[in-house]
Amino acid sequence: MASDIAVNNLDHLTWGGVDTVLLAQKYGTPLYVIDVDMVENRALSLKKAMQKYYPNGEVTYAAKALFCKALSKLIAKVGLSLDVVSGGELYVALEAGFPTERIYFHGNNKSQIELEMAVKNNVGTIVVDNWYELTCLEEIAAKEAKTQKIFLRIAPGIEAHTHVHIQTGQEDSKFGFTINDSLLAAKKALASQYLDLTGIHCHVGSQITNLASFTLTAKTMAQIKAEIEKAFGLNSLELDLGGGLAIQYLPEDPLFSPEELIEAIYKGLPDPSVKLHIEPGRYLVGQAGITLYTTGSQKEIPWVRKYVAVDGGMADNPRVALYGAEYYGLLANKPSLLAEEKVSIAGKCCESGDMLIFDAKLPQIKPGDILAVFSTGAYNYSMASNYNMLPRPAMVFVFGGKDKLVVRRETYSDLLLRDVE
Repeated sequence: MASDIAVNNLDHLTWGGVDTVLLAQKYGTPLYVIDVDMVENRALSLKKAMQKYYPNGEVTYAAKALFCKALSKLIAKVGLSLDVVSGGELYVALEAGFPTERIYFHGNNKSQIELEMAVKNNVGTIVVDNWYELTCLEEIAAKEAKTQKIFLRIAPGIEAHTHVHIQTGQEDSKFGFTINDSLLAAKKALASQYLDLTGIHCHVGSQITNLASFTLTAKTMAQIKAEIEKAFGLNSLELDLGGGLAIQYLPEDPLFSPEELIEAIYKGLPDPSVKLHIEPGRYLVGQAGITLYTTGSQKEIPWVRKYVAVDGGMADNPRVALYGAEYYGLLANKPSLLAEEKVSIAGKCCESGDMLIFDAKLPQIKPGDILAVFSTGAYNYSMASNYNMLPRPAMVFVFGGKDKLVVRRETYSDLLLRDVE
């Protein structure tokens, strides 16, 4: 993470070659800032590693991590496919002109309207999650007189080493067919003239730091793939192992390379002829993003804690309250000064749990300082809310020393757009 930190001759933090203090002045705070070059570099590195081990492999971006029209266009530009999980994400992709044949539609409870939307717009692959969806999708495809390509999502019974709220591959999960049902689901799909079963999918969790989880997942899913192929005389099912590779949130966290991820998968699936799919989201955008805040009030409780409040919080980053997530921050307007005190960064929402960082070591803070919080590119903007009627922040792309507004800040009048009285 230290390599991501650059300082200019004004002793201001720069991001993507742009002065973050000037960004705060120009666009206001809180402000999401995304380094486009970092996203592109990680995308290309993932593609390169995939090609080395699986020449037919495909890298798909998981839109739930961070999504808007500008990011959709960026993902299309670097040649990745796209994983969407709702009609809303699909709508954004369509409005951005994303190639529909490279869209994979996920979700454990897709509505009939969402499935119709996908089929009518020629979405490339629908990842079928359950029996209800399998039946519903077949009826829709028949009505539209189309043959829809599908994957079956399977829960492989693997408990990834991560927070329980972001484990998804264990047997007791809301996602996917059980292993016992996988053959029956494949049989039903293969019997339909309107469904084209071309692969199987799983996703065992997020922010995974134990690479052995990917090896075990690959081995287990390869066995399920082989059983389905043997049972029905198939030989070329595609295999989608989802995403989940961890990023650095704190300087001491491990940093994994794309090569390490694909190599771990290859240990469990040493077959380069397989068309392998992976679906990174957080890994592509998480560390590329920072959030800028302006500091305000302070409260010191002797021998206990000193609180420093900022102009955002759980409304723009709920992960601390949800998962106990940890973040690293520094003062963007004086990043080179020595840390003189230990403070806890509080948000402005009316919740005691609205905290961003506990026990941060920072220089002496004055109201009006700019705090930069790192690794906020994933699951911050996408999970932001209007709690306490706080307008959601703007988002800026930075690249090669330039900045571009891609999502404007909400206004107070925006908060009333859906009110009818």
